[in-house]
Amino acid sequence: MRETKTIREKVQLLLVVMLPILITQLGLYAMNFFDTTMSGQAGAYDLAGVAIGSSLWLPVFTGLSGVLLAITPMISQSIGAGNREEVPFTVVQGLYVALVLSIVIIIFGGLALEPVLGLMSLEPEVHRIAYQYLIALGFGIIPLFMHTVLRCFIDSLGQTRVTMFITLLALPINIFFNYVLIFGKWGFPELGGVGAGIASTITYWCIFGVTVYFVSRVEPFSIYRIFKTFYGVSFAKWKELLILGLPIGFTIFFETSIFAAVTLLMSEFDTATIAAHQAAINFASFLYMIPLSIAFTLTIAVGYEVGAKRFYDAKQYSKMGIWIAVGMGVVAGLIIFVLREPVSGLYTNDPTVARLIQAFLIYSIFFQLSDAIATPIQGVLRGHKDVNIPFVMALVSFWLIGLPTGYALANYTAFGPFGYWIGLITGLAVCAAALLWRLRVVEERVKVELTQGK
Repeated sequence: MRETKTIREKVQLLLVVMLPILITQLGLYAMNFFDTTMSGQAGAYDLAGVAIGSSLWLPVFTGLSGVLLAITPMISQSIGAGNREEVPFTVVQGLYVALVLSIVIIIFGGLALEPVLGLMSLEPEVHRIAYQYLIALGFGIIPLFMHTVLRCFIDSLGQTRVTMFITLLALPINIFFNYVLIFGKWGFPELGGVGAGIASTITYWCIFGVTVYFVSRVEPFSIYRIFKTFYGVSFAKWKELLILGLPIGFTIFFETSIFAAVTLLMSEFDTATIAAHQAAINFASFLYMIPLSIAFTLTIAVGYEVGAKRFYDAKQYSKMGIWIAVGMGVVAGLIIFVLREPVSGLYTNDPTVARLIQAFLIYSIFFQLSDAIATPIQGVLRGHKDVNIPFVMALVSFWLIGLPTGYALANYTAFGPFGYWIGLITGLAVCAAALLWRLRVVEERVKVELTQGK
């Protein structure tokens, strides 16, 4: 990152940082996207099994990754304040935390997976595929989370094109192993949806290995000597990271886990409905990478300006980022509306499942509009290190308003499974409105502090 003087310079810098993040996020999610779509071509059971496995994995992954995202504003503010010597110590402590979180989730997941799947009224084959898919993914948790820390370090320096390159390098690896392991090509075993989990794990290890190489050997990352100096465990730094990161992680977890909860509740419907629901969520989540990428960019830019005490510049970045997200949200909604039929064909050859996917996709348009407001604001607030109130807002919006509304509409009205989607839309809209209010409060507080000369 660097200081900018004019609006034009800010827009240019924002786009230079954001576009590689967007491509990176799309590339990372494309792995899940190809897992689901390629498994769907293997059969409805494979689609349902992988989709359910993905819906359970996604909130865990995004929630714990959210904890590690605290590294981004911590490093951005350190660099903005000129405290570069603090950076390698922060990164190493982040790696320690990532390792511990990985071990905890592997142990907990191993104990809880079977009981959780048992709560769902799944057909035996769907149950088997979902279970084995998640077990396969478990072997890639450690490299995935440690890569997340190193990626936050790389992105905090504004070198987002590097993470883009690494992701684009790994994507063909994921597609190749999906192809040979799902369909049993070129002498590999035909594993169906389970093969998608193995392919993802192989890809995670590749991404981590390449990232370590860049951080240790390529400038400007190598000058920080991340792996050259041994740092012992610092519980004080862990505390700082977790105080900032846990609210971020829980905020993301409450938003993403509600989709897993809906999947659990929708298990009372038939396999076609479950598969269609998950396919539509998968595609809508793919487009969600747009506002999410803008949020990551705003955390970097706003954090850098806040660290340098240039609060007016931070506010300018906030406004630009939010308006860009809203514009892209409208475009995403139009894409879904126009392409919903060919999109359904990516996931299934079954006409019944395809019709249901198209119906669910119409509802997902409203997701895009709410996310276009809420998600970038979350990124701005993280740049200010304001994370506790947004956490409470997410909890109330999704779990106390959205989910009960969806349950009531799905079980006591003619909406059926679509009622859950209306509940999700309601939760997202309430959260967007609350976060908009919170942003105004934070910016007013900063204005008062500037007036008082703090």
